[in-house]
Amino acid sequence: MRKTTRYPVEGANSLWHVYKTVPFWKVVKNFMIIQLARYTPFLGMKNWLYRTFLRMKVGEQTSFALMVMLDVMFPEKISVGRNTVIGYNTTILAHEYLIKEYRLGEVVIGDEVMIGANSIIMPGVTIGNGAIISAGTLVHKDVPPGCFVGGNPMRIIYTKEQLAERWADDPIYRNKERSLDFDS
Repeated sequence: MRKTTRYPVEGANSLWHVYKTVPFWKVVKNFMIIQLARYTPFLGMKNWLYRTFLRMKVGEQTSFALMVMLDVMFPEKISVGRNTVIGYNTTILAHEYLIKEYRLGEVVIGDEVMIGANSIIMPGVTIGNGAIISAGTLVHKDVPPGCFVGGNPMRIIYTKEQLAERWADDPIYRNKERSLDFDS
């Protein structure tokens, strides 16, 4: 189950109430920063923009690929660990506006996570350290540390233990001691 806080609305659907939930000028500023960062090829500059102007927590050496779309209304609810890769055109949401309610939830992405291109991360999701998200995945629930997941709906393809077994003979990943605790 995703960890979101639910806010009921009356009358028109919740999107009609948007500027009662988030200031208009905050959305304008966030939109401009996100659009600038989406197109810049400089990874360090993207991380600086996100930390400085969007109040996001972004770990060292984290890479946001071209066209990543962050939540324009609540980017401060997104945190990304160190040395993580977020693939091309991925969307990370911290809110969702529905007919009778809107929901807000923190998105926590761990250290050394790989998120494939065109994935969608829903609000209230935690992605554990060392997880791998296949391209085009709808991440609608928590991802355990070290797992390989994919699909729509998302499912576990390989557990941490199955991945270790598959990589036992791989020249890059075999016996690789990572300074990462996949159990946290």
